[in-house]
Amino acid sequence: MLTIIKQSGIIIYPLILCSVISLTVIIERVFFWISLKKKQDPILRDQIFQSCKKRDWDNIKKTTTSKDHVIRILISGIVHKNFSLSKAMEAATAEEIKKMRKYMNIVDTIITAAPLLGILGTVTGIIASFSAISSAGIDRPDVVSAGIAQALITTATGLVIALFSLFFYNFFNTQIENAVSNIESYTTSLEVLFEKEKIV
Repeated sequence: MLTIIKQSGIIIYPLILCSVISLTVIIERVFFWISLKKKQDPILRDQIFQSCKKRDWDNIKKTTTSKDHVIRILISGIVHKNFSLSKAMEAATAEEIKKMRKYMNIVDTIITAAPLLGILGTVTGIIASFSAISSAGIDRPDVVSAGIAQALITTATGLVIALFSLFFYNFFNTQIENAVSNIESYTTSLEVLFEKEKIV
């Protein structure tokens, strides 16, 4: 492994840094989504709707400590029902989505930067090969091969990092879209309930 790193030239070090950052963010986001799903409480969500129908605000107050992100949004709307239910939920939703999108821009940057760094390594490797040819001559293939190795290793490394990051980036984006769709379903249902039941 150390031999490969030495052969790859200086460009391999930013690529290693990219891989470490990407892996760290991916692990953090995986644990975030696992935690988010564990905190979901569909039964309590339905109880909130039933309490709203009965205008049982005291019972709803007991749910304010819930860690379910959908419940936090619903409660935010209910608390501000006399002012603007929808705007309060919109603000709460924006805050929750912000948490879901945390560090996503870093992964997106690495997806773009890693292949470009790989190409840069390719260019510097080819330059090194031509320099070796001009210095040692064509009869020294061992000198030329070092530059070729640098070119191939950095390109492959950059592509692997980008592909690995892209897979998780798309996965996390899908999770965000599903979560937003779920939030919209509940918030719309609450708005309809307040309109239908004339809840104040």
